[in-house]
Amino acid sequence: MSSAITKSHQPYDQEIIDIVDYVIDYTISSPVAYETAWNCLIDTLGCGFEALEYQACTKLMGPVVPGLSLTNGVKVPGTKYVLDPVQGAFNIGTMIRWLDFNDTWLAAEWGHPSDNLGAILATADWLSRTTDKKFTIKDVLTAMIKAHEIQGCIALENSFNKVGLDHVILVKVASTAVVAQMMALTRDQILAAVSLAWLDGQSLRTYRHFPNAGSRKSWAAGDATSRAVRLALMAKTGEMGYPSALTAKTWGFYDVSFKGNAFKFQRPYGSYVMENILFKISFPAEFHSQTAVEAAMSLHAAMGAAGRTATDIKKVTIRTHEACIRIIDKKGPLNNPADRDHGIQYMVAVPLIFGRLTARDYEDNIAADSRIDALREKIICVEDSTFTADYHDPSKRSIANALTIEFSDGTILGEEIVEYPLGHARRRSEGIPLLIEKYTSNLARIFDGPTQAKILALSLDYQAFMTTPVDDFMDLMAL
Repeated sequence: MSSAITKSHQPYDQEIIDIVDYVIDYTISSPVAYETAWNCLIDTLGCGFEALEYQACTKLMGPVVPGLSLTNGVKVPGTKYVLDPVQGAFNIGTMIRWLDFNDTWLAAEWGHPSDNLGAILATADWLSRTTDKKFTIKDVLTAMIKAHEIQGCIALENSFNKVGLDHVILVKVASTAVVAQMMALTRDQILAAVSLAWLDGQSLRTYRHFPNAGSRKSWAAGDATSRAVRLALMAKTGEMGYPSALTAKTWGFYDVSFKGNAFKFQRPYGSYVMENILFKISFPAEFHSQTAVEAAMSLHAAMGAAGRTATDIKKVTIRTHEACIRIIDKKGPLNNPADRDHGIQYMVAVPLIFGRLTARDYEDNIAADSRIDALREKIICVEDSTFTADYHDPSKRSIANALTIEFSDGTILGEEIVEYPLGHARRRSEGIPLLIEKYTSNLARIFDGPTQAKILALSLDYQAFMTTPVDDFMDLMAL
C-alpha cells in the first residue's frame, strides 16, 4: 500500500463540520459561562483529590509501565506522576470521575461534561512545557466551555443509552475536538480527528447496569479522554479522516449504532450547557437521586424530632421522573460501591438510617449493615408524569423527587418534595459557597497547610487565576 494518503474530496458530514467550526471560530463572550467554568474547574479538581484516598482508584494511576516518567510531561494533580499526555489524560480523567461527584448534565442523554477536563488539562500542561504556546487558566476554561457545549448539545435530543451505548462516547468526541484545536491542528486535521472519534468502537453501558454494574464506570471517562488525546495526535501526523463516518449507508455510525437515525439538535453550539450545568455539592450520588437524598435528609431530621427511627418504617414511596426509574431503581443484591451509588433505594436508605450520605457509605463495611437492605425492600418508586415533563422542559430542567414515609402504626410523614437540587442553576447563590467549602475540604485531604493556602489564594481570586499559566498551577498542585 502506498504510504501517501490522498485527501478525500467527499464532503464531511454536517454534524462533524458544525463541531469543528465551533471549536475553531466561536468566541465565548458569556461572563456567566466563564464564572461557572471557574467553579467547575475547582470543584472537579477537588473531586479528584478526594478520589486519591481510594486504593481502587490509585491502583489504576501512574504510567502504563511502572517507573516511567518524562522530563516535561503532564503533572497529575495531587501525585508525583509526570506522564505523557495520553496517560496523563487517563489519570486526571479517572481521578475526577471516580466518586461520581463532579458535575452532571441531564437530557435525553445524561453525562458529566467536566470529564473532558482530563484531556484538556493534560494537553494544556504538556503543550505549555514543550512548545512556544503558553496556556493560561482562561484558555482551559474556554476549552471546558466548548467541550461542555458539544457534549451537552448532542445529549439534549439524542439518547445513546437507549441503544445501549455509554455517554462517554460524547466525552471522547468533545475532547477530541477541543484538544485538536489546542494542538493547533488545521481545520482538515480536526475534521479528521473528530471523524476518527465517531468511527471508534464505542463503550457499551453494560458496566453501569445489573447484573454487571462495576468499577469500569469510574474509569470509562478517563479512558475516553485519553483516547481523545491519542486521536488528535494521530490526526496531527496527517492521518486521514472519514468524511461520512456518521452517515455512510450500512457502515456509518447512524446505521451501525444508532438504529439508522440521524442526530436531532435543539439549539446551535454556544455556551448554554456550561451556564446551566448541575453541580453535585452535598452528596456523591447519581444525579437523578440528588433531590431524593436531600428530601431523605429532611425526613431523617423530622423522624428524630418525633422520636422515630428507620426501624419504625413500613413503606417509603418515591414519586419521581421516568429517567430515575430507568437508571437507578434497583432491587436485589448490590455487589459493589459502583452498584450502590446507582441505586436510589440504597441512596435513600442510608440517610434515613444514619442522617448522612458520603462516599464511604458505599463501601462494603457500611453496606453490610442489615438495616440498609431491610429498608431498601420497603422503598418503591412511582413515576409522576409532571415530574418527567419538567425534567425535559428546557426552561425548567428540574430533577424532582418527593418522598413519603408510612410507619408501621399507620401514621404518615411527608410528602417532602425537592424539585431542584442544590447544584442546580436556580440555586447557584445558595450552592456556590458550599461548593467552595467542598473544594477547601478536598484540598486538605492532600496538601499541607501552606500549600493549601497558596492554592486557595490563587484559585479563588478570579482575575489573577484567569491569567495564571497552566504549568505554574500544575506545579503548585504536584507533590
